[in-house]
Amino acid sequence: MKKVLMLIVVMINISYANSPIGYWKTIDDRTHQARGIVQITESHGELQGKIVKFLFHLNKDVVLVCKKCSGDQHNKPVLGMRVITGMKLDHNKWDGGNILDPENGKQYRGSLRVSRNNQVLAVHAYEGIPLFGRTQYWQRVNPIISNYKWDE
Repeated sequence: MKKVLMLIVVMINISYANSPIGYWKTIDDRTHQARGIVQITESHGELQGKIVKFLFHLNKDVVLVCKKCSGDQHNKPVLGMRVITGMKLDHNKWDGGNILDPENGKQYRGSLRVSRNNQVLAVHAYEGIPLFGRTQYWQRVNPIISNYKWDE
C-alpha cells in the first residue's frame, strides 16, 4: 500500500513539475533587461497571465496606461492587465492563445513552453505563422522568498 501511495505522489509531482503556473520575471528579448513580473494562473483548462509588478523605476504618481491597445484595454492601466489569454495544453506546450504587447498594443498568437528544470518559460509570440515570431525567455521567481510586493 505504501508503494502505491508513493507512486501516486510521484506521478502527481511529475505532472505538475513543468507547469507554467506561477510568477515569472519577464526579460525583454531585445534589451535583455528585466521588465516586470507576470502571474500565470489556470482557469477551466486555460492559462491566463497578468502583469503584477514593474521592475523599472516609476515615479509613484505615474500610472502607465495602454494607449495603443484597442477595445476594452485602450487607456487601461498596464499594471494588472491580462497579457496572456486562452493558452491550452497541447502535448508538451501551452498553445492556441493570445499574447498582448502593451508597448505597441498588438495581440499576437502565442505558445508557452517550460524548461526541463522548470525555471525558464519560453514565450513565443507571432503573427501569421510561428516561424516568423519572437521568443522571450522568462525566469521563474518565488514570491514567498522575494522582496517584491505582489499586490501593489
